[in-house]
Amino acid sequence: MSRWGLVIDLDRCTACQACVVACKHENNVSFSTPTTTKAGRLMTWIQLVAADAPGATGTAMPLMCQHCDRPPCTDVCPTSATYLNPEGIVAQVYPRCIGCRYCTNACPYAVKVFNWTTPEWPDAMTPMMNPDVSVRPKGVVEKCTFCHHRLMAARERARAEGRDLAPEDYVPACVQTCPGEAMVFGDLDDPHSEVAALAASARAFRWMEELGTKPKVIYLREGE
Repeated sequence: MSRWGLVIDLDRCTACQACVVACKHENNVSFSTPTTTKAGRLMTWIQLVAADAPGATGTAMPLMCQHCDRPPCTDVCPTSATYLNPEGIVAQVYPRCIGCRYCTNACPYAVKVFNWTTPEWPDAMTPMMNPDVSVRPKGVVEKCTFCHHRLMAARERARAEGRDLAPEDYVPACVQTCPGEAMVFGDLDDPHSEVAALAASARAFRWMEELGTKPKVIYLREGE
């Protein structure tokens, strides 16, 4: 069984926000207006935040769901709408979500967002929406899923071709789009994978790892 993780090299990241745009497009994340953003209701699954960690001071750091091995959000959800699946992805079942927002309060990374308004897109953009990702209704919590729909599609293709899933078959949109190749994704439990090697490097650190949440998003310090 795989345990999916992401490594982000802060030396390579230019804060271009291509990952943010790719995520919104791939996952049908609705637009935010200046009014909703000013009210603190920005709809985005990835943000560029100012990092204040050893070796990363002042850096604009991509921050998304950390897909913790000990996620506080799953402990407080009364309906099991959010849970840790067997492959280490913190999943979200939108029809189960009752909008109580316990999980958003429990998440120390503030990366779960509540959908305060009915999602809308310009008419010209409607044909470009991803048919593989459901459009979430108003009143539910949303988050990064490591583009789990891509994993399901990749597994179906591999099964149809009578082969095992290859590392390059499953790549989230943010990783695929990053022009600086600052993001590496893969199976952390595969000792031969690039992501496992990077996660074990001396430059690696986890955001607020002192909390004991055991994130599977790992950052590489700058200048080392």
